[in-house]
Amino acid sequence: MAETSIPKSYGGLRVLIAGGGVAALETMLALRALAGDLVDLELLAPEPAFWYRPVAVAEPFEAGRVQHFELAGIAETVAARFTLDELASVDAEAQIVRTGHGAELTYDALVVACGALPRPALAGAFTFRGPADSDAFRRLLDEAESGRVKSMAFVLPAGGAWPLPLYELALLTATHLERHDVKLALVTPEPGPLSLFGDAASNVLRELLKENRISLHAGCYPARYHAGRLELVPERTLEAERVVALPRLEGLRILGLPQDADGFIATAPSGRVQGLAHVYAAGDITRFPIKQGGIAAQQADAVAEAIAALAGAPVTPHPFTPVLRGLLLTGGLPRFLRNEPHGGRGDTSMITGEALWWPPSKIVGRYLAPFLAERAGIESSLPDERAGTLEIDVDVPLT
Repeated sequence: MAETSIPKSYGGLRVLIAGGGVAALETMLALRALAGDLVDLELLAPEPAFWYRPVAVAEPFEAGRVQHFELAGIAETVAARFTLDELASVDAEAQIVRTGHGAELTYDALVVACGALPRPALAGAFTFRGPADSDAFRRLLDEAESGRVKSMAFVLPAGGAWPLPLYELALLTATHLERHDVKLALVTPEPGPLSLFGDAASNVLRELLKENRISLHAGCYPARYHAGRLELVPERTLEAERVVALPRLEGLRILGLPQDADGFIATAPSGRVQGLAHVYAAGDITRFPIKQGGIAAQQADAVAEAIAALAGAPVTPHPFTPVLRGLLLTGGLPRFLRNEPHGGRGDTSMITGEALWWPPSKIVGRYLAPFLAERAGIESSLPDERAGTLEIDVDVPLT
């Protein structure tokens, strides 16, 4: 069922955006840019700050620092209200949400961008969730440097984890411990390393792992880890004194929303929540299997265009069509990766040391990336076209 109109209760269309991550901020920035005063924006988030989480893998190696941005300040720059609270339930018929502290907020259009919760996926392993685990991972590196740990395995669990950070942790660890005799292994259910990015990227990653003396075990699922033995499916056992795993993800439970067994929400290509009027979802809480900031931003752009059009803006909505972009930290030359997994254009896999988008950031969002680059003091002007032959992707700031 397509939505053809949303009645405005007052002034601009009241859009409530629940969440404080990439999808929420991209939606807010895009809506203000696309619809201007036709929308009245409110951001509802359970934490006061947005953390630039993809850089967390570099913190234990003192190769980067996770920055944070106050959500109230970001909202203020686009004339949006900010409410510090958590989305608890949705009454779609009455167009009211209730928060964790019992407040009731009304809306004309609701965007659910609450992200996903990281859960340990392998008992006994060290689960790297992001900035909160940087210090603990640094202590693990100290054990390896001192000779107390002689073998480590990096494990990708089944079920929706974004794999790129695992490869970064493994490659950065290999570089950090290159003068130490520590055996490193990487275990993944993928058919090849970072296979989501296509054959070209996978082949380069395979060589990078080999050059860094990281043994690859692809097509394997971790089943059990105990007493230094990592049991895999298909049947195989690895000796590993420490195992580092990424978490599995599950959606935050919100009363009144249709969620699957893992808490995720099914959406149409426009981002509209199936079965509900005036409710949209974007980011990790959706059922789309790839959980990544750039994908969340693309989903948010589709949602923003749909809502902007409903508000009366001269916008033609485009459905969400995923394009994968990733910036891989290797301990040496960073690599830019790009692929269109559902583009119908044949092999689109690319991997290079040159920027494929601008600003050349970890989180690729049409509106959010240049916004954060400006506030973080990163150069955000377009590169000189004569500097190289690579085409800069559509993520350049639009003016």
